[in-house]
Amino acid sequence: NCRGIRWNLKDLIIHTDVIHRGGGQILPTARRCLYACVLTASPRLMEPVYLAEILFPENAMDGVYSCLSKKKAYIISEEKRIGTSFYNVKAYLPVTEYFGFTEDLESHTSGQTFSQCVFDHWKVIDSDPLDPNSKAGSIVLATRKRKGLKDAVPPLECFVDKL
Repeated sequence: NCRGIRWNLKDLIIHTDVIHRGGGQILPTARRCLYACVLTASPRLMEPVYLAEILFPENAMDGVYSCLSKKKAYIISEEKRIGTSFYNVKAYLPVTEYFGFTEDLESHTSGQTFSQCVFDHWKVIDSDPLDPNSKAGSIVLATRKRKGLKDAVPPLECFVDKL
């Protein structure tokens, strides 16, 4: 999926015969053109991020913080519940790190925590998805393998019209 993209069609010459006018004439050419536009626009991937809220007693604090740091979470607030020995921590947790998070949290705290995760925002991955040695490039490579595509992203020359 693409976000925040707009294409302006400046010039279009279509077939004069109505029978030949349609998606079959426009879509393949437009698709190649749009793919080339994306490749030349320095694309970036975005990853979904959860807001994790964790409620736990004071004696489980070390386990919670070690689990959050292991899962690359970014803690945004910590507050003590008034009149109790419980703490409430809010952290941003990448969705890719969420798998196994609840089990990890329970094992680090002996099951003394209650956690809830909800989608919060998208975060841009700063590395280049066209570079196979970067983090984003490894995500693109894994996705292309899973979908049965060629490993390498096609070069820009593949999208030039051959007249």
